[in-house]
Amino acid sequence: MQKVGILTSGGDASGMNAAIRAVVRTALYHQMEAYGIHLGFEGLMAGNFDPMSRGSVADIIHRGGTILQTSRSQIFMTGNGREKARDELQKRDIQNLVIIGGNGSLRGGYELSKLGINVIGIPATIDNDIVYTRSIGFDTAVNTALEAINRIRDTATSHGRIFIIEVMGRHCGEIALAAGVAGGAESILIPEIETDLDEVTRKIKQGTQRGKLHSIIILAEGVYPVMELAQEIEKRTGKDTRVSILGHTQRGGTPTAVDRIMASRMGMAAVDFIVEGKRNVMVAEEGDRILPVPLQEVIRGSKTPELAMFEIARILSI
Repeated sequence: MQKVGILTSGGDASGMNAAIRAVVRTALYHQMEAYGIHLGFEGLMAGNFDPMSRGSVADIIHRGGTILQTSRSQIFMTGNGREKARDELQKRDIQNLVIIGGNGSLRGGYELSKLGINVIGIPATIDNDIVYTRSIGFDTAVNTALEAINRIRDTATSHGRIFIIEVMGRHCGEIALAAGVAGGAESILIPEIETDLDEVTRKIKQGTQRGKLHSIIILAEGVYPVMELAQEIEKRTGKDTRVSILGHTQRGGTPTAVDRIMASRMGMAAVDFIVEGKRNVMVAEEGDRILPVPLQEVIRGSKTPELAMFEIARILSI
């Protein structure tokens, strides 16, 4: 009988629980034994394993976060740490490991695969920065940011203010770009495109001249110090400028239908790939298809946002 371990690693993302549920129940359907590993790679090295049943994953599809909990581990990135993780799996005769997480987690999984463990990756990160696929959690994070934009727009209009809304995405502007376009932001500042404060202030002044009462600026964290940006814009425009930092509110919450369905499909596919004999791959979504992509290709890739979206935002925000 084949055995499969499941862990979540790195930053949490809404939809991880739906993926755990799908992996466990598909494994049981195929007469496999499923083991949940708590606290990511740290729990793997510590031997923190629990057998999973159908009941273990009941009533979790709608819950944010991860029932297996997660962590970031520096020790695992050492040779001794990975050998300890391999030994804990081999001690229990677990041949397959499903890792649900982002780029760092998949990179760790690839390193572990070199030691003989079959690793199947499921992309789950709100940043949506993994190559070849969309990631679980992104849609929920964007909708959370969009809800905040809608609420802030009401108060911005009432007071005639400029609001800078900082969203997550220090190295990838996917959340800012998607939320900004969907929320009708006047300006979107992302790491992939150089910030032009002259263009930002020009749009604000043009809006004021035609009677616009407010402006919304979406800023990906780390692109520009947000408080300095607010001070500079207020100085240039003379308009009251406020800041709202969404922070970790974007990570939690009930996953959207999009994320639940994607997580369910990917979780099921991860086990199907094991049954089919595929080794050391990531489950990728390409349109309506679910495909295996070698982990080695995934960790070597670099994803950039669809910058055509930025052009949409630029034209529609005039």
